[in-house]
Amino acid sequence: MSSPCSPPLEPPAPSPGIPVPQGPITPPLSLPPNLPSLALLPPASSLQAPIPPPPPLPPPPAVGGPAPPHVFGLEKSQLLKEALEKAGPVPRSRDDVKRLLKLQKDRFRSDLQWILFCADLPSLIQEGPQCGLVALWMAGTLLAPPSGIPLERLVQMAVDRGYTAQGEMFSVANMGKLAQEALGCQAELLCGGLGGPNRDRVLRHLVSGHPLLIPYDEDFNHEPCQRKGYKAHWAVSTGVLLGTQAVPGLGYSEDPELPGLFHPVPSTARQPPSLPEEGSPGAVYLLSKQGKSWHYQLWDYDQVRDSNLQLTDFSPSRAADGRAYVVPAGGVRAGLCGQALLLSPKDSSC
Repeated sequence: MSSPCSPPLEPPAPSPGIPVPQGPITPPLSLPPNLPSLALLPPASSLQAPIPPPPPLPPPPAVGGPAPPHVFGLEKSQLLKEALEKAGPVPRSRDDVKRLLKLQKDRFRSDLQWILFCADLPSLIQEGPQCGLVALWMAGTLLAPPSGIPLERLVQMAVDRGYTAQGEMFSVANMGKLAQEALGCQAELLCGGLGGPNRDRVLRHLVSGHPLLIPYDEDFNHEPCQRKGYKAHWAVSTGVLLGTQAVPGLGYSEDPELPGLFHPVPSTARQPPSLPEEGSPGAVYLLSKQGKSWHYQLWDYDQVRDSNLQLTDFSPSRAADGRAYVVPAGGVRAGLCGQALLLSPKDSSC
């Protein structure tokens, strides 16, 4: 309340941009509370803002393209995430073989014709010492229902049965028991090495389209080497590249891109190929995959045989790392040396 001597209050200065009314102001009609004056509303036509066009639809998902690799432990490793983003889709086995034949053509004998038997596998990048169980998981996709068996389940079953402490597998026999129980497949333990009478058994198994699990010493490029078992690792082979003097006339077709490379024609009766003799160097290559890369590799059969046959000792660095490992009685020599695992579906006659 102002005193009698207080000068009259001056109206507040108008806000910039708002015109000041001139002359007497007629008070507006009384309106209900919170109802704006119709005189202040814009024309009806200006109330409807232009409706923006709908955003474009996302591109349809790729149909029939290869799926990205399954990566165990991906959520824990930024390095694996970055590598996976750069890697692209998982290559098919035939595409990888053709790439290798082009890049390393001097490695393969030009006096032979080649027949490729292969089966496609998904990829699974291992975390920790789980190469054997990763190889079994990949093989299981050819033996079990399409949904497959989760790796976590394989690991847990192996732990529960005392085959492993943290995913390592130093016993081919235990791997066979796990395969039979988890995948419901046939598992044949091969002893005495991959040479001699076992050689034809292995090759015919692969030509039939069934997987082979092989322990070996892993070199820096994942290929087999000889380190006395210090670098013991597992791989799965699902095919073979055979060099032959003549391709059988029934059931094979030549690759349109690589003359001299032949593929079996699907769903067609074919004549079995003659297997190269054991004394023919560089005539047999195993199509293999392991848990540190999602690419297939071609390994000279004799190189794999020799690596598998010298797995004798437990790695001193592993023995000193403070972790627990399950090693069978008799050590690495008893569990891995000269052994492999032939896997086939339960109803297979192979």
